[in-house]
This record gives sequence, structure tokens and C-alpha cells, in this order.
Amino acid sequence: MSNKVSVLVAGSWGTALASVLADNGKQVLLWSRNEEQVQEINTKHTNHRFLQDVELSPLIVATHSLQEAVEDADAIVMVVPSAGMRDVAAQIRPFLKNDALIIHATKGFETGTLKRMTEVLSDELPEHDPKRFVVLSGPSHAEEVIQKRPTTVVVAAEDLEAAEAAQDLMINAYFRVYTNPDVAGVEIGGALKNIIALGAGLTDGLGFGDNAKAALMTRGLAEIARLGATMGANPLTFAGLAGIGDLIATCTSQHSRNWRAGNKLAKGVPLDEVLKEMGMVVEGVKTTKAAYELAQRYDVVMPITNELHNVLFEGKSPQLAAQDLMGRVRTHEIEEVAVETTTKVFK
Repeated sequence: MSNKVSVLVAGSWGTALASVLADNGKQVLLWSRNEEQVQEINTKHTNHRFLQDVELSPLIVATHSLQEAVEDADAIVMVVPSAGMRDVAAQIRPFLKNDALIIHATKGFETGTLKRMTEVLSDELPEHDPKRFVVLSGPSHAEEVIQKRPTTVVVAAEDLEAAEAAQDLMINAYFRVYTNPDVAGVEIGGALKNIIALGAGLTDGLGFGDNAKAALMTRGLAEIARLGATMGANPLTFAGLAGIGDLIATCTSQHSRNWRAGNKLAKGVPLDEVLKEMGMVVEGVKTTKAAYELAQRYDVVMPITNELHNVLFEGKSPQLAAQDLMGRVRTHEIEEVAVETTTKVFK
């Protein structure tokens, strides 16, 4: 593999991954639609809006030309918001090498179709073997990765060679990369944990304490596993980095934009205003809507998701949503957590 790798787009996570690649000696082209951002990265070697005044490697060169970014690149790392993945994939198709390694690090579903990101890529890049599309996920705040703090992630592809190629491309002394063949599980875990992070921000904003947040995370993981197993994922994936690992990081850190959004909602800030104040994509909002629809499609019980959907889109107060969750009919923990999923593993 040559040294040219492109990263789309220049948000916080895209910039952090570009930094990992530059530390690995790659010549990185970082794409942005914003010409001022491109100029800042190329002249000051900073991306102040997303990562304050962290100094970026001179091996990272920004461009606002998609053609320049992806043409002749041997690997493309797509960190496009879920709502824009289809459009960007269609735009880069004419310029891609047929054997380019395609990695995405986006945690969400496509609104409307409810497709996972590798399914969207398969639609828009038909010349590429869908088994070679790679997803990168796991507990990885951009603010810590850019500072070279120890981080561990997972890359998943149906084709083991593609996963290992992504592993070799990204791994270094502070960024450890595991492989996993369960693409669906890694994508579903990475997307759905954002819903629970919104809930964690709400519980913290309401002053409920650690007991409530621990319960929310545990029961949230049960919801993720139920829906994921029904959609064909391996339940064991949710016990790994893309499941409980990412859930812990996103629900317990103020780096998490989903946590921060939930925290603002708990304090009475309207959703539209929260999203405007954040200035960055909060994937958990759209993912809550998608997961609510997926739960109905697959007839999966997801009470936390349902209540968050009511708070975000139906005007229900966070206090009443919490009260209704606590007042649900009594049930058995193990039957909910284990029976549906373990039967899929051992049958």
C-alpha cells in the first residue's frame, strides 16, 4: 500500500484519525467543504473549531476538492455524518481506484431507509466488493486520540484480509486495533450507544446520580443486544469494544456530544437550540428515530429508546419519561438480557 490515504471529512474525529495516519508515516489528504478550514489546516496546522489549538502534523494536507482527495488514494477513511454518507459516496465513485480500501468510522443509520453505513456504501459503490468494506468503531474520543492517549478500537469486515489491512494501516503505539468479522454487530453497537449516551446526559442533568446512570447503561446494553441479535449480529460483539466499551466511554465523558446534548435537554433547552449550540452533528438524535422505527419493524422491546423518542420528538418531559421507565411492569432481568440472545449463539 502506498502512502496516500484520504480522510473525509475534517471534523473532530476525521482530524484525529488523520493524525493517527500521519503518525504512521502516511501522506494524508483531509477533505473539507469549508475553504477557510482548509486554509487554516494548511497554513497554521490547526483545526480550531473542532480541536482547539492542537498542532497537526505537516503530513496532513487539507483540500476542498473531492477528486484531489480520493484520486489515486489506496485507502479512503470516511468519517461523513450518516445523513451525508450516500451523497459523498456517490460523488467519489468516479475517482476511486477499484482496489482502494474503504473504511468508514460513522456511527449511525440512514434516515428513511434505516440502512447501516456499509449497506449505503454497497448501494453507491457497486464496483467494490461489499465484503471488503471496513467499519471502525470503539471507545475513542477524538480529543484524547489527537493527544496520543492510549486508545483501543475494532475494525470489522466480512473479508478478513480487508480488516487486517485496515488494522495494519491504523495501528500504532497509542492506537491499538483489533479485528472482528461481525460488521452488523459493530455498526449497530456503535450507532445505538449514542441513544443511551443521550439518556445518560439526561439522567446527569436531572441529578439522578450514579445508580440511575449505571442502570440506564446496563438496560441500554440489553436493548442494543436485543435489536442487534434480531438484525443478525453476534451478541458477543456487544460485550466488546463496539458494545460495552463504546457505551462506557460515551455515557461517562463530557467529551461526548451526545452526553452533552442530553444534559442540555434535561436543563430545559429545546432540541433545536441544543443542536444549534453544539455546532456539530449529534448522531444520537437521528439514531433514536431510526432505532424506534427498527424496533417496530422487528418487533423488539426497547423501552429506553421509546422514552427518549418521546422526549426528543413528542415533547414529553425528561422527568415524566424517567418516571414511566421506573414504573414499568415488573419483569425478570435474565429473561430479558440473556434468553433471546444466548439461544442465537448456542442453538
